[in-house]
Order: sequence, then C-alpha cells, then structure tokens
Amino acid sequence: MNDKHASSTVAIDAAAIMHAARKLEQGGLVAFPTETVYGLGGDAENPAAIAAIYAAKGRPANHPVIVHVSPEADIGYWAASVPVEARRLIASFWPGPLTLILKRAAHIPDAVAGGQDSVGVRCPSHPVAQALLREFRGGKGGIAGPSANKFGHVSPTTAEHVREEFGSDADSPVDYVLDGGQSEVGIESTIVDLSRIETHGPVLLRPGQISADRIAAVLGVPLATPDATAPRASGTLDAHYAPHTPVVQVAPAELPALLGKLAGIGQKVALIQREFRGEGRPGVHVIRPMPPAADAYAHDLYAALRDMDHAGADLIVVESLPLGAEWQGVNDRLRRAAFDSQGLLARLLPS
Repeated sequence: MNDKHASSTVAIDAAAIMHAARKLEQGGLVAFPTETVYGLGGDAENPAAIAAIYAAKGRPANHPVIVHVSPEADIGYWAASVPVEARRLIASFWPGPLTLILKRAAHIPDAVAGGQDSVGVRCPSHPVAQALLREFRGGKGGIAGPSANKFGHVSPTTAEHVREEFGSDADSPVDYVLDGGQSEVGIESTIVDLSRIETHGPVLLRPGQISADRIAAVLGVPLATPDATAPRASGTLDAHYAPHTPVVQVAPAELPALLGKLAGIGQKVALIQREFRGEGRPGVHVIRPMPPAADAYAHDLYAALRDMDHAGADLIVVESLPLGAEWQGVNDRLRRAAFDSQGLLARLLPS
C-alpha cells in the first residue's frame, strides 16, 4: 500500500481504515473525510503529532484545533466539566457539524488548544470518519483535525483537493489520505463556546449549517456574540478560507454595471452567481452557476472557489447572498474569503 496516495473507494475499506489508524497511532498525519470538510488528522494526545499538523499547515501555534471523537466517546475524558447545556446539544446534534468549546481536562495537552484552558470537541457523522475514530486506539482516542489545507486557504471537500494542497509524493507531510467522496455539508462546523457558561452563557464563535436559532431552541436562551475574552477558535480570523485570486462580493443589482466597468479596464472576471440562466455577461472570463438554496450552495462553495482560482482570472466576483439565518454560515465564509480584498474595486475603478 502506498502511504502517500488515497484509498480508491468511497465505501468503507476496512484495510484502509486500519492502516490509517495505525499511522495515527505512530504519530503520523492522515487526511480524512468528514461531513463538513476534509480534516488533517493527528493523535490529539501526542504533542509531536499536533506540532506536525501546525507545521504542515503553516498554522500559528496559538490557533487551536478541534478534537474529533467517536459517537461512543466519553466527553468527560476531554473536558474538566460537561455542563448540562453541552449534554443537551450533544443529544440533539451529535454526530453532526457542531463543535463545543469546553473547559479542557488537565491531562489533555495544551498544544491541541493553542495554549488555552479550553478544548473544542466534535463528533462527525461521516461514516468513514466514524470508522476511523472507532478503530483508532480502540475508539478511545481523539483525532485533532483542522481542515486539510494550508492555513487560511480554501478548505478541501474532496480527497483531490487535499492532494492539490499537499501533494501525493514522498515529500508530502500527509502520510495517508482516506477518500470518502465529496463532503456533504461543505463548510466547517458551527462552534459554540460553553466554557464560560456560568458567566457568559452560550456564545456563537463560528456559524455553520446548524443555525444559532436551532441551538437556541434547544437551550432555551439566545446565543451571545463573542466578546474580547472569548476563546480563540478554528476559522475565526478575519481573513480565512481564501483562494489566491482576490474575491469581492457584489450586490445583484450592481452586478451588470460593475462587470461592464471591469471589462472596460481589461479585467478578467470569474463570476460565481446563483441561478445563472446562461445569459451573456460582458467581460466575464468564466461563470460558475450556484444552487439557489443555502445548504446546496454551501455544499458547492469551496469547490467553486477552487475552480475559479484555477480559471486564470484577475478577480473572482461573487454575487452577494441573502441575509437569512440559513445563509449565515456561507456569508461568514465569503466575508472572510474576501477580507484581504477590501477596497480592491475602489482601487481598480476610482471615481
């Protein structure tokens, strides 16, 4: 078996799962599918493996990673305390795309938490991820798994995306890639901080497919927004999820005039647009139509950004999305992807 190449089948391959688990137990790195995005996994209790994850991604050492656990895991092993609110959310949403921030148990390495006294834990629903977690350390271990891409770049939703990021030869930092097909959700998990529940209540650190309204309905209280003392969490920096090509968002009503102006100055535009019906667009180099519904849009988002990044365009223009609760996660990712391009249109098209 070639360690640097992915399993060739989407179905659960018991030999591949065992091989990946042994690699993790030996301190290696394994990319694995989840329902959100692909993770770059290492043994969450092995500081050397965690350091290897940070090195492979180019991730700041103070930026925590999420620990993935099996459905049968004892959450009390990872957390110093598990409040009743956590138990309610686990009963309602696990396995699934929800990460809980809890007070970290003393024996859990602080490297996995970026040096903080809290730890992020989630139980993925993807069958390949669950099989790996049950095989790894007999189901009693945790896999530290940030997204399997270089830090700040677009997250991978297929095994091929992982290979694009890290290569598949002997020089790749990834020892093995488990192929579980395309991620169903397509954006990262919702993150809720419960580590300060007594003083701050539940806090939404990162939106995702599971909306704040659904979480609030379970807890009986609304989620607060982060304050200055909130724990650092994965994917919450202002600039994140970004392709190499600059990204700008444009309101639908402003799109025709803007595209005409960009064509007038010779800019090659890659356009991501909902419900595109095939009408011509002057100056548009390539168009990626997107589904109209929020969940389907999220499923396609990162693949679309990666495709447009390879299109040879000067600029990726994304038609702005609705602001309803179901769009909160997608809007969050696009806002961060476009953060470093703020002011670009004003510089290209001075008034």
